[in-house]
Amino acid sequence: MPEPTKKDETPNGQPEESVAPDSNGAPQLPEISLEVSPPPEPVAEGKEPIETDGKNPEPPEPEPLQAVVAQEPSPAENGSNQPQPGGVKEQAESADSTVKEEGPCSPPPPEDANSIKKLSVELPNDSVPVPAMGRKDSVWSLGEGQGPEELDKPIDNPPLSTLLIESPQSATVFVGGDITFVAKVEAKDLLRKPTIKWFKGKWMDLASKTGKHLQLKETFDRLTKVHTFEMHIIKAKENYAGNYRCEVTYKDKFDSCSFDLEVKEAEQSSGQSIDIRSAFKRSSEGQEDAGELDFSGLLKHREPKQQDDTPEVDVWEILKNARPDQYEKIAFMYGITDLRGLLKRMKKIPKEEKKSEAFAKKLDPAYQVDKGGKIRLVVDLADPTVELKWYKNGQEIRPSPKYIFEHKGTQRIMVINNCTTNDDAAYSVAAGDEKCTTELFVKELPVKVVKGIEPVKTTVNERIELECEVSEEGAQVKWMKNGVEVPTGVRSRYRVKCEGTKHFLVIDDASREDTGTYSIMATGGTSEAHVQVDLKPLKIYQDLQDMTVKLGQPIKLHCEIYPGNVPGRWYRNGQLIQPNDRINIIHRNKVHRLEIETSSLHDAGDYTFVPEGYSQSLSAKIHIIDPPRVHLESLNFPDNTVTIVAGNKLRLEIPISGEPAPRVVWMKGERVILESGHRVRAETYGDQTSLTIEVTEREDSGNYKIVLQNEAGEATASVRIKVVDIPDPPEAPLVPVVGGDWCSMTWEPPKYDGGSPILGYFIERKKKQSSRWMRLNFDLIKELSFEPKKMIEGVPYEVRIFAVNAIGVSKPSEPSKAFTPLAVTSEPTMLVVDDVTDTTVTVKWRPPETIGAAGLDGYLVEYCIEGADDWVVSNKELTEKTKYTITGLTPGCKILVRVKAINAAGASAPRTLQHSVLVKEVIEPPKIRVPRHLKQTYTRKVGEAVNLVVPFLGKPRPKVTWLKEGKPIEPTHVSIRNTDCDSIIFIRKAERSHSGKYEMTVQVENHVDTAILDIQIVDLPGPPVSVTIEDVWGGNVALVWTPPKDNGNAPITGYTIQKADKKTMEWYTCIEHYHRTCITITELVVGNEYFFRIFSENMCGLSETATQTKKSALIVKEGNFPHDTAQRQYHAQPHSFTLTPTGMQVKTPEYSDHDFKEAPKFTQPLINTFAIAGYNATLNCSVRANPRPKVIWMKNKIAIIDDPRYRMFSNQGVCTLEIRKPSPYDGGMYTCKAINDLGEAQVDCKLEVKGGFTFFELMQRGVPLHLIDKYMNEAKIVEQEK
Repeated sequence: MPEPTKKDETPNGQPEESVAPDSNGAPQLPEISLEVSPPPEPVAEGKEPIETDGKNPEPPEPEPLQAVVAQEPSPAENGSNQPQPGGVKEQAESADSTVKEEGPCSPPPPEDANSIKKLSVELPNDSVPVPAMGRKDSVWSLGEGQGPEELDKPIDNPPLSTLLIESPQSATVFVGGDITFVAKVEAKDLLRKPTIKWFKGKWMDLASKTGKHLQLKETFDRLTKVHTFEMHIIKAKENYAGNYRCEVTYKDKFDSCSFDLEVKEAEQSSGQSIDIRSAFKRSSEGQEDAGELDFSGLLKHREPKQQDDTPEVDVWEILKNARPDQYEKIAFMYGITDLRGLLKRMKKIPKEEKKSEAFAKKLDPAYQVDKGGKIRLVVDLADPTVELKWYKNGQEIRPSPKYIFEHKGTQRIMVINNCTTNDDAAYSVAAGDEKCTTELFVKELPVKVVKGIEPVKTTVNERIELECEVSEEGAQVKWMKNGVEVPTGVRSRYRVKCEGTKHFLVIDDASREDTGTYSIMATGGTSEAHVQVDLKPLKIYQDLQDMTVKLGQPIKLHCEIYPGNVPGRWYRNGQLIQPNDRINIIHRNKVHRLEIETSSLHDAGDYTFVPEGYSQSLSAKIHIIDPPRVHLESLNFPDNTVTIVAGNKLRLEIPISGEPAPRVVWMKGERVILESGHRVRAETYGDQTSLTIEVTEREDSGNYKIVLQNEAGEATASVRIKVVDIPDPPEAPLVPVVGGDWCSMTWEPPKYDGGSPILGYFIERKKKQSSRWMRLNFDLIKELSFEPKKMIEGVPYEVRIFAVNAIGVSKPSEPSKAFTPLAVTSEPTMLVVDDVTDTTVTVKWRPPETIGAAGLDGYLVEYCIEGADDWVVSNKELTEKTKYTITGLTPGCKILVRVKAINAAGASAPRTLQHSVLVKEVIEPPKIRVPRHLKQTYTRKVGEAVNLVVPFLGKPRPKVTWLKEGKPIEPTHVSIRNTDCDSIIFIRKAERSHSGKYEMTVQVENHVDTAILDIQIVDLPGPPVSVTIEDVWGGNVALVWTPPKDNGNAPITGYTIQKADKKTMEWYTCIEHYHRTCITITELVVGNEYFFRIFSENMCGLSETATQTKKSALIVKEGNFPHDTAQRQYHAQPHSFTLTPTGMQVKTPEYSDHDFKEAPKFTQPLINTFAIAGYNATLNCSVRANPRPKVIWMKNKIAIIDDPRYRMFSNQGVCTLEIRKPSPYDGGMYTCKAINDLGEAQVDCKLEVKGGFTFFELMQRGVPLHLIDKYMNEAKIVEQEK
């Protein structure tokens, strides 16, 4: 411990004593008292200021010497005295007689506001500053402080804690109570457990004092990675009060914290007189607290006790001769617990200083030297012959280059060169038995920053190196970022290196988070600079593209940016996309890709890629489409047929799908089922469509077509609805055969079986005069014939039929024609041949023997060729004669003949000739009978079938031959089939090579007949050979072309001219069926550039391709002559012009005044026009009038106003009406009406639109449903009329 005082250097370099001289004639020892004062302003580490007045002490009236203890201020201490432990009160001394010494031995952390107990010495009437220096780590030092020349130096803030995150705090506890102090260390950057030590005072290590009153505990939380160190004091006693210190060490890191423990006890009465020996002596009477420090003597009066014979130690003498730093040790040794009370009573005891016999002048109590400096320790010996030894911390010092010993008379000097922190120690010198001590304090010089940090501005991924140079090599510095120490652990991004006096902070891969203010802290100064890390400019090499993807197809979004190592995030509709089994996010160099294996409807939306750290983003839209589908399989009906009984309600719900939601149309045939229908209606909602029939009828049966359309495609499906009902009644039955008491009846099934198979029939009959029907069968008859029996011959009967199906029995059929049961006659008799000619055979016979009640109506004659079984009826009508001639027989053939007798009951059994009859042949010259339509050229189109039948006459059978252009016809190209009376020439698929003259020859023996057929096969013509632009003027273009080389084997009937704007290249028809090879196209838009193409046309139609102009025609405004165009521009003007470099100048001739006013007159009327549906059509006419007339176009006598489907032009009297993509609905009577002040005129024409549209096309064009229905009905009527 240091002495309570130290020597101060005066300006002349001589030491000046700061305490009283030797005890001879010296004043008494100053009185010492304790005082609590608020903490002063912070000063330099380990140094504390001492304030004294400049007066010298006066021997007669010594002032008391006070030790002031600085404690943490509390609200109760503001201006009031509080009792101290042990019963000592605070004393308020005047400012002019107080010496204060403050400051902890170890600086506390900044967050620890607890002050530490400090001691200071006050000298009476002393105005000269007397600093007292003590050990840096001293707790109870009475002379700690700094020289007066250091008071004005700048004070550095204490360093921040680098290990402790929670420090123990000063606290108060009552005697007998328990208290716990906690210190916490964060282990996030530590590889092993730190080392902690607990101290009391300066030197007492509490690790060896653990027991029942003191316990140390360590714990570690793995979640928060925090080490917790606890010190438990159990049943505290008064002597436990004091200053404590906690030190934490880890490798090269060190942290410490001081704190106070105050033990409180009841206040003592100050009026009692206490025996000093019994009050401060350790109890030894074998009491309960023997061996412990006894504090009870200060609390209550003790009875005088009998002293034992042991000689008492004079504590006062010991204290008088001891140094102040030994007071605490002596008090502990002799059982004195109230040190403060002891010091208070020593104030009035005069101190006798013992004169040294060996030293004439001792060492000063303390010395101070700068680090690296030199210090001289000097003593003056009373006896120069005495052997002298120097010690450092009790170890003898030997002479060396560092320690040099000098002798100057009686002075003995030790010089310490190049002082370091290791030289900061206690030194003593021994001369014989006497010894004097001192303490040397080595003051470290502040490390200054020689070269500061320079600002840095760079981009990400670059290397940053901050350099700083300090004044001392190997100095400890601290790097800070934005006021926070930079972590330099193993896993840190920051690297710190030192090269001599240069210190470097290196960041290998800079990021934007590294932007900030970096500073380096040394003990003698700081330097800071700003580091700016910016992103590299973002370049987009390839942006995201909008996509339309079918459902289930993969989605691949691709973009390319620079820099390539920039990560990014993908968002869909603002939501972050995370990769999974279906979604794959790829980043390779500059390429970022988002891949979705199978798209779903949820994948549609706005996709955004945001590069990390940039405000720019890349966006694209993904549109998921799903072709529409009709899910008929969910109906579970066989063959998609729905059966329902007539009269019931039908609601058919069919699931559908598609994205976007498809438009659904129900159709039955060509009729559309609307949602607004009453009995039959179609509805679509959500993911299904339904067809509702309130009361089903027979007419509701049939195929219903479902059409779904969306932008992904079109789907159709058919559902058959079968409305079952009782069948229709069959038609009236037929009675082909009638017997004597029976008949044979047949019938046809009903036209409508009710939607259910016919199970059978019921038969009923009645007499014609009766109204009572009688059922003939009770079991269903499944055949279509029946033979009623047991009828009365000669009585008329009628029969009718009922059809039966699973639903029920139909209504009865109409009755059959009345019939009467009658018997047939017997066969004719005596059949013989009467005559035979070249083509006829005449036979005759006798009437039958039995005719019967039905009589005889006539005879039927039949014959057949011998060897055949087919009998041919010769007479279509019955003959009543018994002789008949069979005509039309083939000569040379043999025939058999038979005859039947016919009456109301039917035909009798036939009578047949017994032998065949030979027909004699007769030669007939051949004769070809050419049909009328083959007498002229027979024309067919390529691909059509040719089937010509040419009849001829001749007997016997003529021989037929065909020749084409004099050569035989190849049977592989043309098929020819000959019969007895005609020849057929057949071509399945005609080609142009089949055209030519065909010669037919018919020969019978030496007789020959010929005929020539001219067949022409035509095809589509080829395009014109060339099309050129002859001239361009105003809005007009003159075209000339050459007829096609191939006319398709038919004359060219006309040409179709089309134009296309160069920007859009959409072709529009200008005129059709044009016969000439030159034309002028008018009404072209100024500023547009046009191409033209021409189709050839013959009777087969337009040529498949068209010939297009090689150059384009640019329509320019009159007066402008653009340069470098592909062709010349022509401008028709009514006057003569002169072309100059600046434009055209008009040479206007002089005219006499003339009245040009006239009423409108159409010089070119409208002509009836045929338009093709879907292609623009124009109506043109020209009118002459002055002043300029107002032109009104009308359709069916109704003016056309603001209709976007029509465009009207009027240029130089030429009036044009353009109808955009007309439909059949646009057909009708169009009128152009011109009006001015002098009159009006109008022309009409009829426009017919060919081709027409389907229902779906009309729906897509937005035509109202009622107009579509009207158009469909009109189309049906027109087709029926055709």
